[in-house]
Amino acid sequence: MSRISMLLPATLLFGAFFLKLPALLRRPRDLLLGSVCGLLFLAGLVFLLAAVPTLEAINEFSGVPNIAAPVFYSVLTSVSCACLVVLILWRGGATPRTRRTVRRWVLAYLGVAVAMNVLFLLGDAPVERLRDFDTHYATTPFIREMIVLYLLAHALASVGTAVFCWRWARHVVGVPRAGLVLVGWGYLVNLGYDTAKLGAVAARWAGRDWDRLSTEAAPPLAALGAPLIAGGFVLPLVARHVGDLRRAALRYLRLGPLARLLRRAAPPGSAGVTIGPWASLELRLIRREAAIHDGIIGLRPYYDETVYEEVFARARAQGHPPERAGVMADAAMIAAAGRARAAEPGRTLLGDGQVPIQPATGPDDLVLISRALRGPALVHRARRRALSDA
Repeated sequence: MSRISMLLPATLLFGAFFLKLPALLRRPRDLLLGSVCGLLFLAGLVFLLAAVPTLEAINEFSGVPNIAAPVFYSVLTSVSCACLVVLILWRGGATPRTRRTVRRWVLAYLGVAVAMNVLFLLGDAPVERLRDFDTHYATTPFIREMIVLYLLAHALASVGTAVFCWRWARHVVGVPRAGLVLVGWGYLVNLGYDTAKLGAVAARWAGRDWDRLSTEAAPPLAALGAPLIAGGFVLPLVARHVGDLRRAALRYLRLGPLARLLRRAAPPGSAGVTIGPWASLELRLIRREAAIHDGIIGLRPYYDETVYEEVFARARAQGHPPERAGVMADAAMIAAAGRARAAEPGRTLLGDGQVPIQPATGPDDLVLISRALRGPALVHRARRRALSDA
């Protein structure tokens, strides 16, 4: 495999890691998100280490021929473990039971990594082999066992993960199902990598030369499986982020009529908090909601209970349920208050003992009131008067 064929999936995986890193910094206690980020980073590191120049640099820096092999195998084993951990947390959540399961898998794969490094120290691999280490040392004592151990550990994780994903995918729908299918296919492809490697090693044991399975067939399979696996894990997180943005955008747009009405009803010279042109949608939504709350409070001396009761009664007479009638009455009262403020901007607060009626200001109430300003004729008439007089 060329340097580009290794660095391309590494770049994709590191890119996905850095894409999720800001979310991890905001939620450092999110165990699932941390596990996904760890998996993406380790998977990218695997492909970075698999590049021949990287292997050569590690060997040269350490002064030990082929020391890059156990380093690469250890990181690959860590990726296998990280994938299992992510799936366990994804399905079961961060419960005490899943935490115990995660610890068992981590300890098991840590033991495999330690065993591989011990076997390398016990073996003898004096000739540097950057492309065909697996087949060249397939019959060397201790090194042979190290190679088989890493391939079996990786194959076990591939089979277990693929089966886990396909079974779970039958019970979910939508984006989670698509993510599981991608991960399942990715690990089936990875199983092809393990099969090709094991086939080449077994051929060496039988005195045959099938090295091309290891050097030419296996690496492309690994490069194909990596984006599938990364995409499967990132897809639900990206979909959730897109869903949050969509909900924020809808809420921002739906609050528009109420925000504009209150802005027109505000006294001359009043100004809210300004934000830059590159401010995020979330920040814009927070600013709009804060301005709406301030505007509703500013209209307190102008709220007319008579307007509320009149519109409420008419709405009920038209067959609207009490909740809907209350929303329409609140919207009409706010519109009328804006008209009154435009006509008499200097009105002071009510006297002692007088408790003015207040519109509902819950998160959902504001959206309903804002939408009512553009809907029913009862509210539309009050709103039209408010705008014409402001």
